[in-house]
Amino acid sequence: MEFFTTLWSIIQRGDPWEKLTHFSRFYTKLQRGDVAFVPEAPINRLEHPSYAAVCSIVPPNRLPRRGSLGSTLGRARLLHAIAHIEYSAIDLALDSAYRFRYLPWDYYMDWIEVAQDECRHFVMVHRLLEGLGYRYGDFPVHQGLFDAAKATQESLLERMAVVPRYLEANGLDANPKIMAKIQNFSDPQAREMLNALETILHEEIDHVAKGDRWFRWACEREGVEDPVGKYIAIVEKIYPGTLHSKQYLNIAARRAAGFSCKEIELLASKEVECDDGDSRRRV
Repeated sequence: MEFFTTLWSIIQRGDPWEKLTHFSRFYTKLQRGDVAFVPEAPINRLEHPSYAAVCSIVPPNRLPRRGSLGSTLGRARLLHAIAHIEYSAIDLALDSAYRFRYLPWDYYMDWIEVAQDECRHFVMVHRLLEGLGYRYGDFPVHQGLFDAAKATQESLLERMAVVPRYLEANGLDANPKIMAKIQNFSDPQAREMLNALETILHEEIDHVAKGDRWFRWACEREGVEDPVGKYIAIVEKIYPGTLHSKQYLNIAARRAAGFSCKEIELLASKEVECDDGDSRRRV
């Protein structure tokens, strides 16, 4: 079994359960040292999302409204959306390990570990979805995360900036707001959803931190003297006009993931407090 060709084979699998099974086998062999590492292997381009085999893909503005979380349908739509994010994140992590070559071994292990986490997240959320009588693919999805991977497949610096440090960091902001809505309900199912989201939030901080580490590593390798300015420039290039549009930032989670107070100052749309490690200052 060879590292890069096997990853590409797993990425291309459209059936979620086949993907999980094949990744599990690969992960076991990798831990045993039974995987060859041939960085000269060909690099294929991303063309279509693997989930096109099981999901109907529509533009974001055509997704149905989720509805009340007090209803089965509303909860199912929410869980399906989260499952789709986690499934997409599996491919994103695998592609980050597959696409960029001749990097430190720790880089590859970081993204394989992220993929392992995302697999667990998908299974955890899908189990809750099945408890409501639905499965992944029962609702339409958009391909925003795939488009981000496709747009950054030529540059490690852009991939690390856009996927973990922008899109996944946005998830750190969104998660507490979703949890707050679910907390309005006290039934066992709502508590299970909260537990799942708490697990995802905790582990996604580590994923963003890995992205932060390798973004800064890539900046140093490419001689970037202003990583913050470079980050903003990359995000504005791919998502023009969106960087400063957020009304809420999860300051604690972003700081834990490696965001500096300077970055938070530039991203914040309202007055917040940021702990820079030396003192409390108002941003």
